[in-house]
Order: sequence, then C-alpha cells, then structure tokens
Amino acid sequence: MPETSPLLFLLHVAGAAALLIWAVRLVRTGVERGWSVPLRRLLRRGAENRLLAALTGTGAAIVLQSSTAVAILTANFVGAGTLAAMAGLAILLGADLGSAIVAQILLTRADWLVPVLLVAGVALFLKANSRDYRMAGRVLIGLALIFVSLAMIRTATEPLRDSAGLVSAMGYLGGDPVTAFVIGALFAWAVHSSVAAVLLFVTLAAEGVLPVTAGIAMVLGANLGGAIIAYVLTLGSDIAARRVIIANLSLRGGGAALALLGLSVFTPPLDLLGATPARQVINLHLVFNLALALLALPAIGPVLQLVSRWVTPPAEAANLSRISALDPAALQHPDRALACAAREVLQMGEGVEAMLRSVVGLYETWNDTTASAIRAKETELDKMHISTKLYLAKLQRNLNDEDVARRGLELADMAVNLESAGNAIADTMLGLARRLDQSGAAFSETGWREIRDFHDRVLSNAQSGLNVLMTLNPDAARALVEEKDHVRDIEQRLQRSHLDRLKQGLTESIETSNIHQETLRALKQVNSAFTMIAYPILSETGDLLASRLSRGKS
Repeated sequence: MPETSPLLFLLHVAGAAALLIWAVRLVRTGVERGWSVPLRRLLRRGAENRLLAALTGTGAAIVLQSSTAVAILTANFVGAGTLAAMAGLAILLGADLGSAIVAQILLTRADWLVPVLLVAGVALFLKANSRDYRMAGRVLIGLALIFVSLAMIRTATEPLRDSAGLVSAMGYLGGDPVTAFVIGALFAWAVHSSVAAVLLFVTLAAEGVLPVTAGIAMVLGANLGGAIIAYVLTLGSDIAARRVIIANLSLRGGGAALALLGLSVFTPPLDLLGATPARQVINLHLVFNLALALLALPAIGPVLQLVSRWVTPPAEAANLSRISALDPAALQHPDRALACAAREVLQMGEGVEAMLRSVVGLYETWNDTTASAIRAKETELDKMHISTKLYLAKLQRNLNDEDVARRGLELADMAVNLESAGNAIADTMLGLARRLDQSGAAFSETGWREIRDFHDRVLSNAQSGLNVLMTLNPDAARALVEEKDHVRDIEQRLQRSHLDRLKQGLTESIETSNIHQETLRALKQVNSAFTMIAYPILSETGDLLASRLSRGKS
C-alpha cells in the first residue's frame, strides 16, 4: 500500500489525534490528582472581586489545561453556596481565556524539549516516593506526548498539500464557515476538550491542509463545543450552579457565533492577527476570549439576572421515593447479592456527601429548610445502615463461603463508618452551626477560612472515596489512605493555630473556641469514614503490610 493512500493518511491522523486527546487528559488528571485541593482553595479564595476571580480562573485553566475542569469545580462551589454566582461566572470567563493561553503555549515548537520532558517525567513517575512528585512526572509525560502528537500530525499532513481532492474538500469548508463552525463544535464536544480540538485545527492550518477561514470557523466552533461540555456534565447540578454554566454557555457560544457572523460580513484583514495561517487562527482564538472576558465582566450581573428568569426551578414533580438496592431475590446468588449491597453502600456514601456539602453553609447563614433536609437524610441513612447489615446477615446465614463472608463483612464495616459520618454531620456539626447562630457570635476571619479549607479537603476526599468504591482502583485507594495521614496532620496544625489565637486574646476566637475545635474533629471523623473504604482493596494488594499505610489505619 503506498504511503500516500487515503486510508494510511486517515490512520496516521486518527492515531495522532487520539494521542493528542489522551495527552491533554493525562496532564489534566495529573494536576487534579496531585493538586486538586490547592486548586479548589485558589478558586474559592479568588472570589473577592470580579477581576481577581477572572484571573484566578485563568490561572486554574492554565494549570489544568481545561476550562471544563474549572467549570465543574466552580459549579460545585456555587451549588454548595460557598461561592457567589457572579464570582463563579467571572471565574469561568477567566478560565475560557486560560484555555486559549494554553493553546498558545502548547503550539510552541521546541524539538529538544520532548526528550527532556520524557526523561524527567518518567524518572519522577517511576522513582519518586512522594505522590506529588509522581503526579508531576505524569504531567511532564503528558506535555511531551502533546508535542509528539502535534509533530505526528504535521508529518502525516505534509505530503497532502498538493492533493487535489483534499484541497477541494477543505476549500469547500473555507467557503462554508457555518458548516466548519458546526464541525468544530461537534468535534470539541466529542473529544471533551476544546484545547485538543483547537490544537488539531491550528496544526492542520499550519500545514496548509485547512484554509484560514475554515480554521477560524472551526476554532470558534470549538469555543461553543467547550462550553457545551460543561453544560452536559452539570445537568443534574443545583439550579444556581446550572445558571452560572448556562450563562457562560450563552456568552461563549453566543459570542463565538456573533464573531463568526461579524468576520463573514465585514471580512477584516486577517494579516493583522499574524503573518502565517497558524498564527492568524490561534491569535484570533486568544483575541476572541480576551475580548469576551473584557466585555462580559462588567455585565455579569444583568446576564445572570436574565438567565435566572429563563432557567427557573423545576415545577414540583411527583415524588418518586428511593428504591432500595437490596434485592431479596438476589440472596440466592452471592455475587449478585454482594453487588446489591455495594450499590446500597454507595448510595449511603452519596447521601453523606450531600449532607457534608450542605452543612458548611449553615455555619455562615442558618437555614431551617437545609437543616431539616440534613436531618431527614440522616434518618434515611440510619434505615439504610440497618437494612444493609440485615441483608448481609441473611446472605451468610446458610452459606459457608469465606470469600463471601469476608466481602460481606467489609461492606458492613463501610455501612457502619458511613452511618457514623452521617451522625457526625447531622448531630455534631448541625448542632454546632445552630449554637453559632443562636449565640450571635462569628468565627474570626482566619478561623473561618481554616474551617472552609479543611471542609473542602474532606469533601474532596469523600468524593475520592466514592470513586474508589466504584472503581476498586488500588492506586486511588493508596492515595486516599495517604491523604488520611495528611488530614490528621492538618487537623492538629489547625488546632494549634486556634490555640495561638486564643493566647492572643482574639474575641472571636474566644467566643467560638469549642465550636471551632469540635467542627475540626467532626470533619476529621467524616474523612476517616470515607478513607476506610480503601482498606479492603489495599489489604488484597498487600499495601497494608507497608508500615506507613498500616499506621494510617490506627
């Protein structure tokens, strides 16, 4: 088969594009796993004013190489009430700009950088003992693979500049910007990465395969597709979070459509954007997102008001009560019965996570409706806990199987730990928030920031624990147990910090001393409950024989 055959060309381009998509994801997941908590803290603290919030979003998107990841984190904060909607939308606008800056950085050609990144990344990933260093290695490997994939695309497309058929097809897209726009949006949505889509389009334009007009239309379409990704991923979120995501979709997607219309009608000289086709396409992407941020930031309030009128809470629907996953008919089949029990435990964990997410807002502003919902969820968790234990006892009653007994005991222990975490939230933390409200006192600024940061770390670990329960991934389980030691050290440090403020005689610290300390202990208890999910997995892999992880269990 000749090297210039269409099939071989498609195979090379598809392989390079797949590597590009995977490499971008590799960088993003490495950053998320290694530094998710500091990033979450950065986003929440950057909400003091619109400009700072936007700059925070820009920085987070550059680090994560994904505006979508920033959008999901921001939506979680807005839904939990720990971030104002206007600050959230400013963060998203900044994140859109950050993703455009990432594309500029990654298109830099430096062939010598690839081996350096690979050697350093592999060395860190394989040899480092610290998880942070291993994730840093993962990020470096991902960056190297991005450059490799772009080089593969350039090599694969170079012989096709003189292909009459390809020139004709791409020329059609150059004369039909609407179709090119739609293709760009669909591709970005399909690969779940506007950065990867933009890099691909710009590289094709640089090789002369894609006309500049088509490249610009597809890059603008990728902006719409990138905003759609976050919209789809947050369809089940709180109404306040969805309003922020929809507002960003309206601004970014609508702005991209208007920009395409303006370029088609007025046909400005593209030479102003750069001397080469690639520079013109990538610089337009940057200029568009910068202009969007500058124009939209002053209008955030009216935009959110308009979206709030459009996106209203759903009408009260028929109440579909929760159906237990504990199927009595499955008791005759141990594997099915254990899967049912695992589903029930997972639902318990999701309930505890929902309680944990909501309770912190009550420390700042008491809300009887939210408090009642937390108490109701705790009552439901108690029933689920008892039902799960009885179900597992029935399973083992007439069964003499050590593996089933072991797995059943592990699930029962998880149910006990999660029920205990629910009690810590509904009884301890809810009571402390109520005491704070009734006393009229308030935490010191430093103390409240410490509690919110610690709560956010525990919430992140709770989500990781549920992921471990679903995937049974040993690496994730190991990271979760390592985090338990970290949380314990942080809790001790925060307790000492609080005592230092008491010594200084700060009025707020004195008035809220017991509430502050008991809240930290309750959060540590919740964290421990979710961490215990990882121990059965590490027991099977032998990791608990390591002294450091064994100490973490005590």
